[in-house]
Amino acid sequence: MGKTLVTGSLGQLGSELRELVGNDRNWIFTDALPNEETLQLDICDSRRVKELMEEQDVELIINCAAYTNVDKAESEKELSFKINAEGPKVLAKCVRERDAALVHISTDYVFDGKRKRGAYRESDPCRPQSVYGATKRQGELAIRRSRCRGIIIRTAWLYSSYGNNFVKTMVRLGSEKSEIGVVADQIGTPTYARDLAKAILTIIPLIGEHRGKIYHYTDEGSCSWFDFAALIMTYCGLDCKVNPLTTEEYPTAARRPDYSVLDKSKIRDEFGVETPWWSVSLREALRKIGKPVPQHL
Repeated sequence: MGKTLVTGSLGQLGSELRELVGNDRNWIFTDALPNEETLQLDICDSRRVKELMEEQDVELIINCAAYTNVDKAESEKELSFKINAEGPKVLAKCVRERDAALVHISTDYVFDGKRKRGAYRESDPCRPQSVYGATKRQGELAIRRSRCRGIIIRTAWLYSSYGNNFVKTMVRLGSEKSEIGVVADQIGTPTYARDLAKAILTIIPLIGEHRGKIYHYTDEGSCSWFDFAALIMTYCGLDCKVNPLTTEEYPTAARRPDYSVLDKSKIRDEFGVETPWWSVSLREALRKIGKPVPQHL
């Protein structure tokens, strides 16, 4: 039986996958950074990727590696392109040559956020508004052009008990400050990385001969960043007032989509995955962070 290789495994999604599969020796976890629990792997190094796949008899790669600093990408375009576009291209070529399979993680930021009626479907036009979104889209296209076996999963607003993310930042700020301002006119869906990891584990045996097919996966429902922050404060019992801001009042280097809710019907219908309600999954994540939510909330 071939093995599964997870790239970028020190991130939120990779860490959740590692926890879920436990000590299964058919799973290999790699990252670009040195860590005692991972092998180092630069996904742009074609020679090393091929060697590792050969040495370990890899039959599936789950690519969680990405340049995700959305604002910094505006000034580090070359690095963002290398990791988000060239890296997936290399992985797809190596996978194709071995007739292995690839699960690649992409983003809602491939959309411009100007669609106001209904959630985005996989077939909707991509018009990224940032370097991050553009390079992630280029990665998608490279995989589709390669015709390697596998799928692309777009997700959004990931958080976890691992790594740095919005939820942990809000918990910290809510403990330190009496009030904060959070953008209220950007709408999307918070997604617990553990839910996505579980969905991937459900999908893996069903990939078959899919070649670059795109699916959307987030938790269910939608909210603004302001709504998200306010519920975190309520759940944690933090006495911190959250004030709504407009995007114009909170300028950033990169433009975010105003609306990026993703339609999940395709992935549910074809693979039977669950999409839990975002506020329910938030409770579970906060419990793991050490902030259990009272039963009455």
